Amino acid sequence: MRHRRFSLLDRAITEVDSVMRTITNRGHSAGRASPAEGHSDCELSEGERKHVAGLMRVNHTGEVCAQALYQGQALTARLPKVREKMQTAADEEIDHLVWCEERLRDLNARPSLLNPIWYGTSFAMGALAGAIGDDISLGFVAATEERVCNHLRDHLKQLPEDDRKSALILQQMLEDEERHGHKALEAGGKDFPTPVKDAMTTVSKVMTETAYRV
Repeated sequence: MRHRRFSLLDRAITEVDSVMRTITNRGHSAGRASPAEGHSDCELSEGERKHVAGLMRVNHTGEVCAQALYQGQALTARLPKVREKMQTAADEEIDHLVWCEERLRDLNARPSLLNPIWYGTSFAMGALAGAIGDDISLGFVAATEERVCNHLRDHLKQLPEDDRKSALILQQMLEDEERHGHKALEAGGKDFPTPVKDAMTTVSKVMTETAYRV
C-alpha cells in the first residue's frame, strides 16, 4: 500500500485538532494503562493533597508543553525520518498527559489555567528549532527531556511516602523521558552547551512555579 504524503496544509489542520484536544483536556486517550491503575489511593491530609495536586499540575503542564514542542518540531522538520520521530515521541507523551489528568481528577484538582499560554510558547519554540535544523531540533528535545527528568526526580522525593499512585506515574514518566532524550541524541541531536541548558532551566522554573499555584 502506498503511503499518502501529507501537505503542509494537511499537517497544519492535524495540528489544530491536536491543539484543541490538548488545551481543552478532551479527546486524548492513552495507549497504555496508567501505572496507578489497580492501586488503592492513600489517605492524604488536606495539605498533602494540595501539595501533590500542585506537583501533578506542574507535570501535566509539562506534558502540554511536550505536546506543543514535538508538534511544532514535526511541522517544520526537514527530514521525514526526523518528523516521524517527533510524532512518535508526541504520541508516547499523550500517555503521560492522560495519566496526569486522571490523577488530578483523583485529587479533586484541575489543570493549570495558564496551559494555553505555555502551549503556544512551546509550539513556537519547537517550530523555530525545527526550522533552524534537524540537529538543533533533536538537540532541543534532548536538553528539554534532561530538564524534565530533573524535576521528575525532585517530585518523586517530595511525594508523601504512602502516595504510591502518584509515584508509579512519575516513575514511568521518568523512564520514558530518559529514553526520549537518549534517542534524540542518538538520532543526531546536538548536545547543547551548559549556558544554553542553564537558560532553559531558568525558563522551566518559571513554568513550574506558576503551574503549581495557578
